[in-house]
Amino acid sequence: MEMLTGILKALLLGLLHSIKGTIMIFYLDKKIKEQSNQTSPLKDGTPRRKPPHASQTQRKHEEPKILKRTMQCCLLNGGVFLSSILLFNHLLLPSLRSLLSLVLVDSSGRGEAVWAWIKPFLEWTFGTFWVLPLFVLSKVVNALWFQDIADSAFRHTRGTPQQFSSISKLVADTLFSILVQALFLAQTMVVGLLPIPVLADMLSLVHMCLLYSLYSFEYKWFNMGWELHHRLTYIENNWPYFIGFGLPLAILTRLPATYIVSGCVFSILFPLFIISGNEADPVTNVCDSRLKLFSPVITISNTLFNRTIGAKAACR
Repeated sequence: MEMLTGILKALLLGLLHSIKGTIMIFYLDKKIKEQSNQTSPLKDGTPRRKPPHASQTQRKHEEPKILKRTMQCCLLNGGVFLSSILLFNHLLLPSLRSLLSLVLVDSSGRGEAVWAWIKPFLEWTFGTFWVLPLFVLSKVVNALWFQDIADSAFRHTRGTPQQFSSISKLVADTLFSILVQALFLAQTMVVGLLPIPVLADMLSLVHMCLLYSLYSFEYKWFNMGWELHHRLTYIENNWPYFIGFGLPLAILTRLPATYIVSGCVFSILFPLFIISGNEADPVTNVCDSRLKLFSPVITISNTLFNRTIGAKAACR
């Protein structure tokens, strides 16, 4: 009974901590600016002042930009990308269909036949020449902006990010992390196909909660020098908290009917979860049972790496 209470408490705290970024976003930049303007005293008590010849690059680096980057994410993903999709599907297409019905007024159903040919052509054209390029562009730009937000928040709370011991170790960790996350997303889709709908939906939701928690905390843990196996083990050992933390984003991204719209919703909200993850202090050691959902994809990833990179290294 005590363990069940601890699990429920950790889940609830994870849920509450996940929305902390919604509040922090409005005054975190102000705190960072105040912190950067403060002068720290020297050993003899003399105030330490920034040199007048400080470079423009350093000043620009110290300039707070969390709220700015978040607003840019909202503008790109919501104001441009999502709005264009909604306008096309709910305004342009219905308007063209109504116009076609007015032009081709007859009882033979010719208007519907023409529309059945025009609509797929318009959707293909819009998707190919607008949605796809903008989707790719937004992924690249979002990655840069997400990193800016995470680094600024981390420097404010924990100082200078730690570096990996070598470039090769950094590259290997990054590539392995991408592979694990991709395989875990595929695993989420597979469990969603189970023949019992309720169980499939529940397991799929749990997977997405843990994956979104990993996304949110990975920036902080990466800057702390945690390797991937440490990050995944930490989530699996403390799964109640991380299920609660990822629950709001998992539910909100499941509501849209299409993957593209779901991606827009994710990109709009994710900066808030980055800040929440940076500020959060996870609840640990509430459950003795480790939820090994990442273990299958880690095994597959290790096998793939050993047969590709390992084989190439052996040939050398």
